[in-house]
Amino acid sequence: MITVLLADDQAMVRAGFRMIIDSQDDMEVIGETDNGRDAIDMAQRLSPDVCLFDIRMPVLDGLAATRLLAGPDVGRPCRVVIATTFDTDDYVETALRNGAVGFILKDGGPHLLLEAIRAAAAGDALIAPAVTVRYLDRFVTRRGDDQAHPLSDRELDVARAVGRGLGNQEIADELYISLSTVKSHLASVQAKLHLRNRVEIAIWVLERR
Repeated sequence: MITVLLADDQAMVRAGFRMIIDSQDDMEVIGETDNGRDAIDMAQRLSPDVCLFDIRMPVLDGLAATRLLAGPDVGRPCRVVIATTFDTDDYVETALRNGAVGFILKDGGPHLLLEAIRAAAAGDALIAPAVTVRYLDRFVTRRGDDQAHPLSDRELDVARAVGRGLGNQEIADELYISLSTVKSHLASVQAKLHLRNRVEIAIWVLERR
């Protein structure tokens, strides 16, 4: 059972999310709040599998709460998915830099919401199609392709495919390799580059363009 913590300052939004999530056989909402400070306290107390945070909340916003629960300095980071109405470049950048493993829009529909939660719980990441690579491409610093890196040619192919927004099965089909091989290459890429998820892989790839 995937346990989810909700944090959104709108009661109707929380009620809608809870209804969608609790309707699934494999997940349940174990707590909800309307502000980021309480979200941090509840996450530390309840240890949910996934935290679903809005951005604009009182007391402490969702981006700051994400950094405190999932940022680079956190020893055991939570799996945070941002669900927002606002998809500005700054929000996307800050959310991902602060450790979020998902970024979806509230109008993306129930399927995308559930897919993002399941991906986060499985140790993967999902960014809404409307905000994916083109947004990442705007904020990363270009560094050039000639930098040394420890990846093999095949691992680099897989990483570049992730940077283009492809899913695991799409990568397998494109490179004519098995799904298990894709997952093995991704694990190796993360280990060699000291990255935590496919979002950070995508950022690494885009930084090298």
